[in-house]
Amino acid sequence: MELGIGIGWRPEIADEVEALAGIDWVEAVAENLCADHLPDSLVRLRERGVRVVPHGVALGLGGADRPDPVRLASLAARAELLGTPLVTEHIAFVRAGGPLTASPRLEAGHLLPVPRTRDALDVLCENVRIAQDSLPVPLALENIAALITWPGEELTEGQFLAELVERTGVRLLIDVANLHTNHVNLGQDPAKALDELPVEAIAYVHVAGGVEKNGVWHDTHAHPVTAPVLDVLAELRSRVDPPGVLLERDDAFPPAGELAGELDAIRATLRRAAPPTRGPGAAPDAAPGVGSASASASASASASASASGEDPCRAVRGGDRPPVAPAPAGTRDRTAVAQAALLSALVAGTPAPEGFDHRRLRVQSRALAAKRADVVAKVAPELPEILGDGYRAAFLAYADGRPMSGGYRRDALDFAEHVLIAGGPADPAARRRLTYWWQDRAGARPPRRGTRLIRAARAVLVGR
Repeated sequence: MELGIGIGWRPEIADEVEALAGIDWVEAVAENLCADHLPDSLVRLRERGVRVVPHGVALGLGGADRPDPVRLASLAARAELLGTPLVTEHIAFVRAGGPLTASPRLEAGHLLPVPRTRDALDVLCENVRIAQDSLPVPLALENIAALITWPGEELTEGQFLAELVERTGVRLLIDVANLHTNHVNLGQDPAKALDELPVEAIAYVHVAGGVEKNGVWHDTHAHPVTAPVLDVLAELRSRVDPPGVLLERDDAFPPAGELAGELDAIRATLRRAAPPTRGPGAAPDAAPGVGSASASASASASASASASGEDPCRAVRGGDRPPVAPAPAGTRDRTAVAQAALLSALVAGTPAPEGFDHRRLRVQSRALAAKRADVVAKVAPELPEILGDGYRAAFLAYADGRPMSGGYRRDALDFAEHVLIAGGPADPAARRRLTYWWQDRAGARPPRRGTRLIRAARAVLVGR
């Protein structure tokens, strides 16, 4: 299945994406799409023959819990709506706590790394199979960027991905920017990871920008793609011709001309890194893709499909998948306790679990709070408008030790309530505006100071 060259579709750059030349497909964040209708821009792109792939961010397949059936059904509905050839998600956990740990549910609001251990792999494999059985099209999973590593890891990233593919038949979405991030932050060699993972299982590739601050690489998706990231793309292309390559940009969107320039740089990198053309009779490149006239899900799938006449994607969505046994008894419980302890340290201010780098945990904690502030400002733009320059400092103070209790819209309401209970904003006009904003969305009287005492007492009792 050839995808070609694509770009991440975002509402902020919908017009620019439609106007870009040479775009074969786009990727849209699944959770940002309504289940019953598409934005006009995506409708027009599909009418032009541009494929749309939904990219999920909220399943948390690396988490200790089994996948949420409601979230799976929602992702499946979007796949049906789009008529997509596949859906994608991440090898990450995004929430922890709950019944498995008899503790409050915590939301990260971000993708966090799973430990590369046998326990975590057993849980992930079972979760992936549950997801595959619930989706109408094949699933591909993305490697994530990380600021922290787990103590006691038993596998390298490449080994972890290779065994995941072998046990589930899932396809891979390889993000070369994330490989570079893990090289800078964790000392992991991208070339070694590429050598170890099954490149023939790659469905497509992400390319994105970031920035280095104080020796830490931040995978921002808000900066231009750098030369080192393109170098990793070249390393990958020297091993396999990926069926698709996509440019991601999620914030600080540049003019269309700059996006076109980054796409041109990606195309040039793929051309330069392609292995020399072989002579007559030589074996062809594995998994032909963006640089060839035909492509397949993988080299091995293509070979078997051509011999049998079967759909090359059948092995990753039907009865040909290798059997995966349920995670062994106690595995989910151990994973749940470990993930809840880590997430609690990151978002609730509890002590760091043993074996973690405390400095890196602080960096990750600050990054999670900063992302919360940024996303809340997007979903509720009235808040930074009302609070002005004091918005960010006020939000970070609110987020310190206060985990998300729901999604970002709930977070925005809770933040506004916190500010009002504390007697802010100082400006009477701003306070009236914030009160009216909170009333309009919460459907209740403005919170008073007595509410603060009641809720604090309730929180203490719940935490016991």
